[in-house]
Amino acid sequence: MIDARLLRDDPESLREAQRRRGEAPELIDELVAADAARRSSIVTFEAVRSEQKNLGALIPKAQGEEKQALLARTKELSAKVKEAEAAQSVAAEAFMTLLRALPNPASPEAPQGGEDDFVVLEEVGSPRDFAAEGFEPRDHLELGKMLGAFDVERGAKVSGARFYFLTGVGAQLEIALLQLAMSKAATWGFTPMITPALVKPSAMDGTGYLGQGSGDDVYHLPKDDLYLVGTSEVPLAAYHSDEILEGSVPKRYAAFSPCYRREAGSYGKDTRGIFRVHWFDKVEMFVYTSLEESYAEHERLLGWEREWLESLELPYRVIDVASGDLGLSAIRKFDCEAWIPSQGKYREVSSTSNCTEFQARRLNTRLRTTAEDGSTGTAPAATLNGTLCAMTRTIIALLENGQQPDGSVRLPAVLHPFLGEVLEPIA
Repeated sequence: MIDARLLRDDPESLREAQRRRGEAPELIDELVAADAARRSSIVTFEAVRSEQKNLGALIPKAQGEEKQALLARTKELSAKVKEAEAAQSVAAEAFMTLLRALPNPASPEAPQGGEDDFVVLEEVGSPRDFAAEGFEPRDHLELGKMLGAFDVERGAKVSGARFYFLTGVGAQLEIALLQLAMSKAATWGFTPMITPALVKPSAMDGTGYLGQGSGDDVYHLPKDDLYLVGTSEVPLAAYHSDEILEGSVPKRYAAFSPCYRREAGSYGKDTRGIFRVHWFDKVEMFVYTSLEESYAEHERLLGWEREWLESLELPYRVIDVASGDLGLSAIRKFDCEAWIPSQGKYREVSSTSNCTEFQARRLNTRLRTTAEDGSTGTAPAATLNGTLCAMTRTIIALLENGQQPDGSVRLPAVLHPFLGEVLEPIA
């Protein structure tokens, strides 16, 4: 969540940030009013509580009728204190509910608009000209069947639509990608992690995944009141919740985890194959740093994602995501999209977001700070995340871009030690 002082110091900047996201600026007016009501309730409570304490000190010294009057007034004040305390609690809860619904202000550098208003920052590599090579590219589902790489029919039989089995070279390919991604992340200074797939509501809410309608996409286990994570960003963000981080930053973590998403708003979209599924595995990068350093760290995360895609020899582009397409927590987001030959377009395979202090404030994660005069204090941490390797989409891109006329697939050099140079069809 944002620093509440912004509501009092510069509410117009927040209204403008709402407009950039395509959200209602009136929420800021509601928040300003709720904040005023909250602060007024605190003043009222403290006033009656102070009078109650003062009377409490006078009663032992009073005698006769004076004492009886003081006792009667104390009884009245006791009821008023309870009433004021309850009103203060209601006002505080109303304010916090609105504050937690307010998105992180989108960066002025992010393009304004919706899903289709992104800006292409760079295109790397050239898509293959299959027509010039004399054959029509197969899609990943056909290639996967020929290679014995995955089984979506039995996935649907066992678990339902949008589930699958990775089999044979498909399973081997994911394991190879996992080893490569975690190894690269370690060389970049990330601590390797394997995180829980189930988290408490506080972790989901703290990272912003229960707000702005995104709660529709999450799997909830009511009996246990736990959530299946859609990304290891969630447990990584909550890893240092209610802590003060000592020592130098950035602190970098790279985690492998399964990810679960209902894809509630994608009915009829990408139903073929394993592109848009309810479960997939992923390697995610996560960083804790200072607000001032977060902007440079965001560029570093993007650089590492680009290095990863180039090592896989995939043609891709980088886009600056429009403000109206940002999640609740991010002020800016870059997507890396690989070329998918069967679709004739680029599709997202990785992304990186700067969430500044938004998640850390919600999760109470702070940094130890030292001023120029040597005095110490604390400040909210800034958090960033970046998908290094979403397994199914990366597998799709590798199969389709590396395919040969006979259905075999030529792999990039970095994967040769694991699977050889070419994957051969088995059928």
